[in-house]
Amino acid sequence: MPQTFDLIDLPTDSHTYDVESRAAHFAGRPARHLTLTDRTRLGQFGVDHADEPTFLVLPIQFQNGVIEAEMLGNLRPDAPDFARGFIGIAYRINADQSEYESVYLRPTNGRKMAPPPPRDQRAVQYYAYPDWKFDRLRQVDPDGPYEAGADIAPDEWMTLRIEVQDRRLAAFVNGVQVLQIDQTKVAPTPGAVGLWVDIGTDGYFSRLTVTPE
Repeated sequence: MPQTFDLIDLPTDSHTYDVESRAAHFAGRPARHLTLTDRTRLGQFGVDHADEPTFLVLPIQFQNGVIEAEMLGNLRPDAPDFARGFIGIAYRINADQSEYESVYLRPTNGRKMAPPPPRDQRAVQYYAYPDWKFDRLRQVDPDGPYEAGADIAPDEWMTLRIEVQDRRLAAFVNGVQVLQIDQTKVAPTPGAVGLWVDIGTDGYFSRLTVTPE
């Protein structure tokens, strides 16, 4: 059965990991606001942030099924030059946050912003923590199915939907399919669901629906 959360009131046992979380009202909607902690933001690239476990973890067990969230990513005033408004969904998060998978968006790479190549094809990203982050996926398989373009931009509400079946993944942005991965990099294991942000992002999530298989 689908489970829907407005994210103003969080389920018992929800917890943050290197992010700050608060209830908010933004761009016409009640929302959950997430941003990195000061310690994480000032930390080392690839160790404290950049495809790291920086998320709000919800105690929802998930292995296969569908996750859909409405989200908005903005750049913070102190965002570094390489920040892109990173915001997305983490899933199959294990108990100590040492393994999980994720699909996230880079709104400033969206085609609505007319970014130069290859950024125009890097608005959506899949990765598997800890071994298969974005930089290794690009190096090992630069033409692989792990990134794609999308018609998105900062400061607008977007819907990200992921459909997961073992090692198959399909991702949709605003109802349009953007990723199709037939063989992800890790074997499926059940775990929790998370709302994920990265460096330089003020992230807002207004609704989450999880439909386990």
